Amino acid sequence: MQNRIAGLFSLVTFGGLLLASVEAAAGTPLVTGSNMRVYVGTYTGRNSQGIYQFDLDLASGKMSKPELAAEAVNPSFVAFAPGGKFLYSVSESGGGSGGGKKDGAINAFTIDPATGKLTLLNQQPSRGEGPCHVTVDHTGKFVLTTNYNSGSVAVLPINDDGTLGTSTAFDQHEGSGPVKGRQEGPHAHSVNMDPTNRFAIVCDLGLDKVFVYRLNSDGTLTPNDPPTAPVAPGSGPRHFAFHPNGKFAYVINEMGSTVTAFKWDGDKGTLSEIQTISTLPDGMSMPNNTTAEVQVHPSGKFLYGSNRGHDSIAMFAIDQDSGRLTSLGEVPSGGKTPRNFAIDPSGTWLLAANQNTNNICEFRIDPVSGKLEPTGESVEVGHPVCVKFYSPAK
Repeated sequence: MQNRIAGLFSLVTFGGLLLASVEAAAGTPLVTGSNMRVYVGTYTGRNSQGIYQFDLDLASGKMSKPELAAEAVNPSFVAFAPGGKFLYSVSESGGGSGGGKKDGAINAFTIDPATGKLTLLNQQPSRGEGPCHVTVDHTGKFVLTTNYNSGSVAVLPINDDGTLGTSTAFDQHEGSGPVKGRQEGPHAHSVNMDPTNRFAIVCDLGLDKVFVYRLNSDGTLTPNDPPTAPVAPGSGPRHFAFHPNGKFAYVINEMGSTVTAFKWDGDKGTLSEIQTISTLPDGMSMPNNTTAEVQVHPSGKFLYGSNRGHDSIAMFAIDQDSGRLTSLGEVPSGGKTPRNFAIDPSGTWLLAANQNTNNICEFRIDPVSGKLEPTGESVEVGHPVCVKFYSPAK
């Protein structure tokens, strides 16, 4: 991370969310040539101390040796504010001032543009147990988080200096699902903003529901009408991804090993089911498999999901007219228990984080077929959970 980019780096994320050009200048947080910075959220312990960073050469696929960017307690998921100045992470155990002993926290960091190192600004309670996912709204004004253990969602305002203020919104989910154990109560697992920044979508594994909220300008949340969309009983919705065209959305179901495709009405904030398809090989029943991440390729042509147990990345083609999925098969993830994965903005590379083998494996994406080809490149990071490409907007 010693050199800075010279020239012009153009980044396009589809669907109208972001079109930006990053011009070379002092402090631009990208390195010389085609390198791009990658941050990794982890579970900490013997093999990990916090958030790590490394470089990926977008031309060759070479990855540098990961370095510690900041110490933190279980920063399993991270998110960037628009503009690339700040990074926010969950802290899955304790640390939230004013919370109970089991309450988690959200950390705010500044990003050093030259080195990529992170400096802690402050920390605020997540207002629940086990915060497991975090996102920043498209304006950079609010951080949203979900608390898995206690089944809730919270919003925290971002101050001008990047620090977090006290929570402006909180909603506690209630009820239970049909499966004993995992669905004995609510388990909010992820939160995503829609392309218009008006709606926040929350997957609750425990309730088999996808919640839709209106995010108000003051940082409060209002349940949409209708407030939820269901998935099949016992599915356990976990993570969520919008199609770049803003017309379709996809939920990966952890317990059912399936992906549910929805039609998204951006005016009403409603989800209508199109299809549910398995993430496993045709006809396979694997009770010990659970899914984790789902992402749509920047082209909008393909979708990918991770299987833990089968230890693979499932590949799908997306019909551009209907949003329906067709399986393209599965490829081994290169390790055990693939959690989150990331696709670079050019759509060339996919990096899969294998939590239980402490490695991040690289795949080249065929732009025509959408299939993944392992490159043999990998890096070692202790208990990696979340992989994020660092793409400053301006």
